[in-house]
Amino acid sequence: MNRKLGFWALLALVIGNMVGSGIYILPAQLAPLGWNQFAGWAITIAGALALARVFAALGARLPLAGGPYAYASAAFGPLAGFTTAWAYWVMSWVGNAAVAVAVVSALALIWPELASTTGLPAVLAVTCVWIVTLINIRGVREAGRLQEVTVVLKLLPLIALIGIALWLWVTGAERAPDPQVPFTAGNIALAAGLTFWGFLGLEAATVPADKVENPARNIPRATMIGVALTGLVYIGISSAFALFMPVEEAAGSTAPIASFLGRYLGGDIAVAVALFAAISAFGTLNGWILVQAEMPWAMAKGGVFPKWFAQEGRHGTPVRSHLVSSGLLTLITLMNYSRGMTDLFAFIASVSLAAGLVAYLMAALAAIKLERGNALTLIAALVAVAFFFWAEWGLGTEAMGYAALLILAGLPVYWSVRTAGSS
Repeated sequence: MNRKLGFWALLALVIGNMVGSGIYILPAQLAPLGWNQFAGWAITIAGALALARVFAALGARLPLAGGPYAYASAAFGPLAGFTTAWAYWVMSWVGNAAVAVAVVSALALIWPELASTTGLPAVLAVTCVWIVTLINIRGVREAGRLQEVTVVLKLLPLIALIGIALWLWVTGAERAPDPQVPFTAGNIALAAGLTFWGFLGLEAATVPADKVENPARNIPRATMIGVALTGLVYIGISSAFALFMPVEEAAGSTAPIASFLGRYLGGDIAVAVALFAAISAFGTLNGWILVQAEMPWAMAKGGVFPKWFAQEGRHGTPVRSHLVSSGLLTLITLMNYSRGMTDLFAFIASVSLAAGLVAYLMAALAAIKLERGNALTLIAALVAVAFFFWAEWGLGTEAMGYAALLILAGLPVYWSVRTAGSS
């Protein structure tokens, strides 16, 4: 089909879903943790590469729509598949609220009144959600083209920042003061939990597998290459902040990437980079909107979700799934409108992570069962399982509690659909 996603669009989907809101806001979240963040990055990158190997192997073995849902169903049956898909779906629309907030957070550096007007960030975030939703309803090819353009644009300021840091290093520029934050297991776990937000989406190539050209070849390539490149960018950005930007300044910025470049290149540059940051988050939102609608559609096709979600629009896209998913993320954004942008991002991101990690756990367990003859994949799956428990601990009981309630809320849906199907 000429409307399917090719390799470059798929790679853009993987990188675009990871790089965006996370790296443009995370430096402010990580700055108070000092050098603990690099231990967190090391653990997170190891976990992300292990998960990438898991999804690459499963994507080649089972290039089916729904990604994690298809793998859990094949390994453990419909209930496990539903729980995995529900957790992933919750992660998608809950996390998209944080991504949409990140678009507005970047724009607030250009128009500061956005940050100071109560409720306005949430309203603008919701507007972005529905613009991107309409683009995705138009077709997967249109969404893929938007993703390719925004990935190129979002990488420009990040590469520029890393280049400036390298120049400062070579020329012996003055370093930022050491924050003197002690190394503790709690700080490292918190850093790992926060940094993994930047890798959410590493499995994005597997979810719309039925819409990918040559999925058995392109899904593994896009997944592994995308995660490796993203990890290199993240380490470069964090090193730049740790060495050349004071903790207080980084932690107090609503758009730290723009603030860093503005510090060394002037305020006008900072405003331009803020626009790039908004475009970056907007592209990430586009990719995740595509992914979030695929999961209910795949579940409905698999008989574990209401058939109403299986119907497609005239462009071959899951319109009903798009409308419900975007409606839910609109609701969660507006429910938390009174929080500041940084607090709103951190709260939503933590709940989203806690839910989404369950889907990653199930994919890893599925790989252990389905890929027993592949030693490298088996080791990667075991590492991914260990990483799951570490990351959940780092996120804390509040995030896990909200995520558990959201996941349990799906069980009545499953039982009602299964009961109706068997009657």
